[in-house]
Amino acid sequence: MLTDPRMMLGLADSGAHVGQILDASQPTFFLSYWIRERGLMSIGEGVHQLTGRPAALFGFGDRGLLREGAAADVNVFDLDALALPLPTFEHDFPAGAGRFVQRSEGYGWTLVNGEVFMENGEHAGALAGRPLLSS
Repeated sequence: MLTDPRMMLGLADSGAHVGQILDASQPTFFLSYWIRERGLMSIGEGVHQLTGRPAALFGFGDRGLLREGAAADVNVFDLDALALPLPTFEHDFPAGAGRFVQRSEGYGWTLVNGEVFMENGEHAGALAGRPLLSS
């Protein structure tokens, strides 16, 4: 099913249920299990499933691909080092409300608009993102 051209990866409820479910690990699980461990498709095809296909579906024709002059947010990762430690339940919301948190390992950097946003799992200080609006 994951290789069917009509399939689109994705799972989100915009954070509405962070105290009951945890879905933020889906891209890391997909890359580490289905791409690295099972060899379902090439790493390039796997990354395209997570980037280019959703961008095209939602009308962001200038996103989801690495090419000269294009806007891009980039995750630099080591496929062999990708891992998902066990989730924790943290009480860091207003009024002590809790949520599930699952960190990931193997991501060296996340660049947003050319600035380092995350480095080795820690926020690097840059706030370079902008909202995406479809036309």
